[in-house]
Amino acid sequence: MAGKKKKTPENTIAQNRKARHDYFIEDTFEAGLELQGWEVKAMREKKANLTDAYIIFHNGEVYLHGCHVSPLITTSTHIKAEPTRNRKLLLHAAEITKLIEAQAKDGYTIVPLSLYWVRNKVKLKIGTAKGKKLHDKRATEKAKEWDRDKQRLMKNNFN
Repeated sequence: MAGKKKKTPENTIAQNRKARHDYFIEDTFEAGLELQGWEVKAMREKKANLTDAYIIFHNGEVYLHGCHVSPLITTSTHIKAEPTRNRKLLLHAAEITKLIEAQAKDGYTIVPLSLYWVRNKVKLKIGTAKGKKLHDKRATEKAKEWDRDKQRLMKNNFN
């Protein structure tokens, strides 16, 4: 029996579903992105992918690396589009220092979680995350299955 695909809100461009599976997310931050015109148009068509993306620090600035934005044929005719270029994240200085301190802790990393629209601006939700071990992944999967079975049992008991 095929499960239903989860609906994403209308303002969501892309999600990194693998991040919640591989990491315990602790703190989240909302960052703006420095984009080019063709990238914004491609994101309106939901042509972005965050699965292999990660966050890097360079000269006190934060960049999104590995995010693939597929260029639209109609909009990028006169520009040489680079789909996986580093995109600068727009954050306050205090947020950047919190992220640098979080990454300095042992076992922690900064992970992009989702791209979405806020009042015609593209925002990126990033989180400080600690990697899950194999037994942790199994435990969360077991808990999810138990919740599903519980819902199914409750539904059958009331009908």
